[in-house]
Amino acid sequence: MHDFRTIWAARLVLPPLLALLAMAQQAPNAPLPDIRQLMREVQDHQKQIEKLRENYTYTSSFTIQDIDANGQVKKTETEEREDFFVNGHVIERTIKKNGQPLSEHDQQKETERLTKLVERAQKIPSSEPLEGQSISVSRVLEIMDVRNPRQAMYRGRPTILFDFVGRKDAKTHGLAEDASKKLQGTVWIDEADRQIAHLEVSFVDNFHVGGGIFANVQKGSNFHFDQAQVNGEIWLPTGGEGVVQVRILLLKNIRQHVMERDYDYKRFHVETQHQEERAKP
Repeated sequence: MHDFRTIWAARLVLPPLLALLAMAQQAPNAPLPDIRQLMREVQDHQKQIEKLRENYTYTSSFTIQDIDANGQVKKTETEEREDFFVNGHVIERTIKKNGQPLSEHDQQKETERLTKLVERAQKIPSSEPLEGQSISVSRVLEIMDVRNPRQAMYRGRPTILFDFVGRKDAKTHGLAEDASKKLQGTVWIDEADRQIAHLEVSFVDNFHVGGGIFANVQKGSNFHFDQAQVNGEIWLPTGGEGVVQVRILLLKNIRQHVMERDYDYKRFHVETQHQEERAKP
């Protein structure tokens, strides 16, 4: 169940992408501003959004299919989670696997895991990841080329599109930076709200972890991601889909198709001293 998540959620792909997405945001119908000034504006904007996100919870469901060499589905697993935010960090609590609620034993383990995660999230700035590595926006600017800005309608709303691609000649350090060089894609930015509406990303080259000994993410692995406005005040994920092919420890080839759906958004007021209570079932 966690083979795909190990590659995706290990922050090999998401940290550089999230930083790049922030880089692409701009004021509606305005010429491209100075990029460094834009970064300061985006960071301020994101801090305001983080405060609003603390008042929301939603449900996310995952379907993960193991695919054989002929493209046929060999195995399907599902997982349902409750997502909420602590100090700007998203926390995911598993509530069902393959359509069944967790056993009493698994619920206890999940509670213990979330209690520790919430405690950790309260101590770590939102600019730093709870797990894995991070990459700054300024660093992404040195690794990625952003090109071809243009306008288009997306789901009935005006958006600004940017293409991006990693520079192969960029000097990088660490998995997050190394992964950035292997990516290309397009991001759609909502003009009115300056939020990410849609993202498409793919690996344009194989990405080796540990020189390819531990893992090798194959060229062509890809995913897309969507967000939408909720309650007229905040943008939250609505879903995504991806296909990844990985070779693990030079022995096992994994090809998976993952689909995510996010729904059932709920708004509530959370006092800081009660954050830890949300980790309890």
